[in-house]
Amino acid sequence: MKEVIKEAVDLLRKDKPCVLATVVRTKGSTPQKPGAMLLVKEDGTGVGTLGGGCVEGDIWFAAREMLRNNAGPEFKEYFLNEDIAARDGLVCGGTMYFYLEPMTNAKVFDDIGQKVIDAYEGGEPVALATVVADGSDAGFLGSKLLLSVDGTVNGSLGSVSLDERAIEIAKRVADLGAIESFVTDEGLEVFIEGFTTPPTLIMVGGGHVGKATADLAHNLGYSVHVVDDRSEFSNSDRFPYANETIVTGYQDWSKQIKINVNTFIVVATRGHRYDDLALESALDTPARYIGLLGSRRKTLMIYQRLLSQGISVDRLKDVKSPIGLDIGALTPEEIAVSIMSEIIMERRGGQGSPLQMGEWYLNRASDIVDQSINV
Repeated sequence: MKEVIKEAVDLLRKDKPCVLATVVRTKGSTPQKPGAMLLVKEDGTGVGTLGGGCVEGDIWFAAREMLRNNAGPEFKEYFLNEDIAARDGLVCGGTMYFYLEPMTNAKVFDDIGQKVIDAYEGGEPVALATVVADGSDAGFLGSKLLLSVDGTVNGSLGSVSLDERAIEIAKRVADLGAIESFVTDEGLEVFIEGFTTPPTLIMVGGGHVGKATADLAHNLGYSVHVVDDRSEFSNSDRFPYANETIVTGYQDWSKQIKINVNTFIVVATRGHRYDDLALESALDTPARYIGLLGSRRKTLMIYQRLLSQGISVDRLKDVKSPIGLDIGALTPEEIAVSIMSEIIMERRGGQGSPLQMGEWYLNRASDIVDQSINV
């Protein structure tokens, strides 16, 4: 949502009003998930999306009305039943909860927005907590608290207890760029979103699998860095989209790249002895994911050496090897899909299981058809 935030900050600096609509909670099957944003400008144009269709149209209209009436922030519930979904060509049905906020306090939003942009661009991660619903009418709606990873707190949600609870969650989500929320007994809902650099893939080994994996990661929106000890396999011609192509030995490669918890490392060099060194260097980082390409036999051999070097069993348990999901992949491109599928699962909290419905659903559909025929 970097483009949405940047546009909001630019408009504020030009004294142009706008409304930021954010999906803060969903239930059931919906076209967008928490964190999706739409910025509605005074001229009727916008940046971002809430999923399209009637959902976006209604929120867009509400935002325009807020601008016209100089209204304050609002929490909206939108029930997307099957009829509405079908009308807009959406295969879903659930409930979406939105927070609409006019960008009126230029000083507050400019400061917050700039810190969020800095986090997106490689600065210190931050987490923003906002009271998005106030069922108790305590006057806290729209209150904000910004937490930086160094522990600095700016703003308040309106009470010490709210601040303390939000800060504990903010500490978890800032580095990961994750989202959490909570509702108090009094009906206050707090939405907390972490902002950090885009997910980064470090491809250690620029061979066939490395090339296919880096290509796919780039297409999925990851920042890509490539490491290889051969210049012909790590260069801007082979990886024109890469943020960085590094030619170096594998023993200490990780010391040459800034790595954070939103980094995903894939080790796929050209041989056992290089994988060994590359993995050891990867283990000396805070990367969220470390995967090693290769057979179980090769992996066990590498593990044995690393254990003898003092690497703990618990640390080796963090390594994904053999890497990827079992989809029967054979070609470099198929292996890349397997690897990136596992990375997406790790990042998004998926299970890696098939999504297909069981027989009960098919039988239920058949029963409904039979009943309609017999009526």
